[in-house]
Amino acid sequence: MGFLDFYKISGPSARKVDSDRVDETWRKKRFQAFLAGTFAYALYYVCRLSMGVMKQPLIDAGLLSATQLGIVGACLYWCYAVGKFVNGFLADGSNIKRFMATGLVISVAMNLCMGVLGASAAAGAIPSSALFICFAVMWGINGWAQSMGAPPAIIALSRWFPLKIRGTYYGFFSASHNIGEGLSFIFVGWLVHYVGWKWGFFGAALAGALGVLLILFWLHDTPESQGLPSIEELSGEKTEGEKKSSSEETRAIQRAVLRNPGVWILALSSAFMYMSRYAINEWGVIFLQEAKGYSLAGASGIIGINPIFGIIGTVVSGWLSDVLFRGDRRYPAFAAGILESLALALFLFGGPAKWVNVLAMVLFGIAIGVLISFVGGLMAVDLVPRKATGAALGVVGLASYAAAGIQNVVTGLLLDRVDMIESASGAMVHNFTYVSWFWLGAAVISFLLPVLNWGRKVKEN
Repeated sequence: MGFLDFYKISGPSARKVDSDRVDETWRKKRFQAFLAGTFAYALYYVCRLSMGVMKQPLIDAGLLSATQLGIVGACLYWCYAVGKFVNGFLADGSNIKRFMATGLVISVAMNLCMGVLGASAAAGAIPSSALFICFAVMWGINGWAQSMGAPPAIIALSRWFPLKIRGTYYGFFSASHNIGEGLSFIFVGWLVHYVGWKWGFFGAALAGALGVLLILFWLHDTPESQGLPSIEELSGEKTEGEKKSSSEETRAIQRAVLRNPGVWILALSSAFMYMSRYAINEWGVIFLQEAKGYSLAGASGIIGINPIFGIIGTVVSGWLSDVLFRGDRRYPAFAAGILESLALALFLFGGPAKWVNVLAMVLFGIAIGVLISFVGGLMAVDLVPRKATGAALGVVGLASYAAAGIQNVVTGLLLDRVDMIESASGAMVHNFTYVSWFWLGAAVISFLLPVLNWGRKVKEN
């Protein structure tokens, strides 16, 4: 077996499931695939967001500046953006178990290497300039590896679940983002606070290793590879005139996605939403520390509320749109966009009181949970045929994470270029005034753009 053959989509199993056990086996295997994709992708996130908790300790140690940290973070998101576009196309015809596991193994390795390098730099064995270059390269590699997570996990939903319940399970799956973010801020934040920032990388690597095991044991490639009929036959969606598409036909469908203006509108909307989302994920902890006087543990705890309540948004969103709105995602997405902007304004300009910031993160989390599910994926998937799921996600991912990278660099530059100010305690801290308006403006634009798509029809296959 060659290298490329190893990643090809599985062929039908020679051993078929008995006809009287088909339905039972299908339900069991699809639920395993759903659990593996959801929780393994959550652990992907821990390997991605570990750096966000460590910004202030790295600055305080004199190892990296805010601008350098912004560039390092951007390297991950830019590599992720290109990788998600490429891997979205590749994953459509790939063995999703092997594809997803490979990405997480690489991500684990990069976190381990950066932990070792960080320890060496803290001991004076590596100069800060060399550490910056190494971190930028390795975090970029991690970004590419991270792009191998979402497409296979979402394609698993498309391969295993019928259209009529896809939105419900997509909503549950989207909670993986929030679970991963919550683990990053609470688990990694706890490690950094009590053991030291270098252990944030090691803890993330351990979490990723658990995710690899989940994928290997429970993520199944296709129903046919498990001795079952195709998803169209299992769900009753297959029509008499439907034929199995060849790889050339699949590529033609994917190319049509690139010419679909509705997908690009959603990609641009998601890009601005990801700017505001990752502004909080990457810089929210240091914002609370410097602008509002919180400790690292206190700041991490408050930001960690955001993804926990995001689970409510993601879980409810899919079910709500499938049952109450009959698959129409437009109105709940618009309402969530307004809520996100109001919550972000409260967080940025609402003062240091703990209840204000907790409330802001509760509302922000719920809103972002809905938006990740709809604007960040499902609304684009709804506009394209099933066989182009990965391609649609690739386009949205390309725009989203390119924008997240731009946000990281712009934020770092604004913080370093604007004169520092004196805090209430007398310490000199970064001035977040211009950064705050930048983040809020991105949130407002993100919920206005999807209105341009309100006249477009959802694909039924």
